[in-house]
Amino acid sequence: MKKIYFLMIFLLFSIQIPAQFISENKDLMSKEMGRYQRMIDFNVNPNTLNYDLQYQRMEVFLDPEVFQISGTVTSHFLTNQNMSSIYFDFTNLLPVSKVTYHGTDLNFQQLTTKELKVDFPASLPSNTLDSITIHYSGAPDNSGRTSFYMGTHDGSPVLSTLSEPYGAQNWFPTKQSMNDKIDRFDIKITTPNQYSVASNGKLMSETFLPDNKKLTFWRTNYPMAAYLVAFSIGNFNKINDVIGNRSFPFVNYLYPSTNANSGVMDNIEWTKTAMTLFENHFGTYPFSAEKYGHMEFAVNGAAMEHQTMSSMNSFAKSTITHELAHQWFGDKITCGAWNDIWLNEGFATFGEHLVNEKNLMNHSEFMTYLANQMNVITSQPNGSVYVDDSDLANIPVLFSGRLTYVKGGYVLRMMKWILGDEAFYQLLKDYAANPAFAYSYAKTEDFKNQILVSTGRDFTVFFNDWIYGEGYPTYTIKWNQSANLDMNFWVSQTQSDPSVSFFEMPLPVKVTGSNGETAFLVLENTSNAQLFSKPLNFQVVNVEFNYEKQIIEKNSTIAFDNALSTESVSENEVMLFPNPVSDRLNMKGIKKTSDFEIFSTDGKLIRKGKYSPSQTIDVSRLKVGAYFLKINAKSFKFVKE
Repeated sequence: MKKIYFLMIFLLFSIQIPAQFISENKDLMSKEMGRYQRMIDFNVNPNTLNYDLQYQRMEVFLDPEVFQISGTVTSHFLTNQNMSSIYFDFTNLLPVSKVTYHGTDLNFQQLTTKELKVDFPASLPSNTLDSITIHYSGAPDNSGRTSFYMGTHDGSPVLSTLSEPYGAQNWFPTKQSMNDKIDRFDIKITTPNQYSVASNGKLMSETFLPDNKKLTFWRTNYPMAAYLVAFSIGNFNKINDVIGNRSFPFVNYLYPSTNANSGVMDNIEWTKTAMTLFENHFGTYPFSAEKYGHMEFAVNGAAMEHQTMSSMNSFAKSTITHELAHQWFGDKITCGAWNDIWLNEGFATFGEHLVNEKNLMNHSEFMTYLANQMNVITSQPNGSVYVDDSDLANIPVLFSGRLTYVKGGYVLRMMKWILGDEAFYQLLKDYAANPAFAYSYAKTEDFKNQILVSTGRDFTVFFNDWIYGEGYPTYTIKWNQSANLDMNFWVSQTQSDPSVSFFEMPLPVKVTGSNGETAFLVLENTSNAQLFSKPLNFQVVNVEFNYEKQIIEKNSTIAFDNALSTESVSENEVMLFPNPVSDRLNMKGIKKTSDFEIFSTDGKLIRKGKYSPSQTIDVSRLKVGAYFLKINAKSFKFVKE
């Protein structure tokens, strides 16, 4: 989604702040929210569930000097039930003159719910493939959030579109529901002949017409969400090149002044480096039969991941990276509801992480970048990555820079830390290639299920804490070293928001020895005041927590405590250790022989027995994974290594 760069306090963090970071004008916000609340539904219009929109052909006349669109949209649809009328998402402020069906004019209504209802002369049976053509002309609906943008560059007019999230219906009749992509789309735009037209898909033809007109024909055969349909019209230089591991077209429509700027052109050339990185980590570029490229457009300080051709107003490498990553996550797989927009924006922000780490930054610079990202996330104590239904009309919340973008991206970094690089990037490839989601839609629960399928790991608790929950932890960690060189740790945490009672996370710890030795330890933190004992074979002089900024936290402390040992557990407190465990579990605070049970995380009883004080519980035969031990009406989670 678009980003706008501006001076504000967050510039101290040296990161790009998405447009929605700032508070929008209150009058505009109230108009937007009122307008969107008139929509029948933000995610799925129930009136359009009775058909599959298989093809649309837009044939319109546009002059970048005139704020008007006129022409037709022909829609081919397949009914999935008997239907006597059909609905399209379309504003009632852009007049429809007629609707034709097999040469006959049909009755229609433009509704205040931003719908066009068309009545058929007779009911259509289920499984009927049919089509209608809608004729319309007038000024596009910019009554709230703008979708149609007019501007100039070096004195030459430019006309462009940016429809995310709900704006496609403001300028053409379509189906916006987040459950049905348009399978194929033809875009035929007639303009004065001095202008070029950039758009989605593959350029089929440019035809010069009488009266100094030109017809430009673009076609995409990949399914596409309605909000990703776009064009830009202006005075452009067309730059044709190739890109990617399989050398597909790389097409850029640039202002002449941009084309003459060597620094910008170097960045555009660098897009090839980012493409190779993404193809290696995400899988093959999803639209290689058509193209990738950029079109400059009339939205100042913005960028947008329009399918196969990102719309750009500037060409910083971070912007190029973000919009390119969207071609996999946002365009090939589109969030299945606007509540799940982090699946678009968080993933694209993680794409920035990847490029920064692998190409643009050295290690120190990348650590500073991550620290700045974490500062943004923790600048407020609450807020959810997942967008609540009540906020779907609130655009600054929907596209929250702090939550949707930055925290969403960092959550993926934490998943990478938990899974390891190889398993994580294979997960992303599996997700992008899954036929249930590819060229279609996915929701948060779909991605969570993909993690389980790809890795065998259940991330339900993680998602509850970090996607649906709010806030972040602050850790207090104490450590010392036993005479036998074992490292002892005591870990406790507080939470910034009450929506999460405890963040269960593996904690990264780095220890350094007196002779420069290093060891990297993982503390599986599953409860407060938790004790860990880790074997070591050298004397430790320094301990670092979160040494590679692997997890989100704020103001955590780690300190040496000479008195710390497993005896630190208070007399009345029950605790098990070590955790994780390889062979035998120790218990503290159990004063009499007690029955115990061990369960898997799905509730299956694994074993039962009796525990006697000063003895241990043998878990050596358990498979690697997480378990719950129940004793004296208390439950403890532990991890078997």
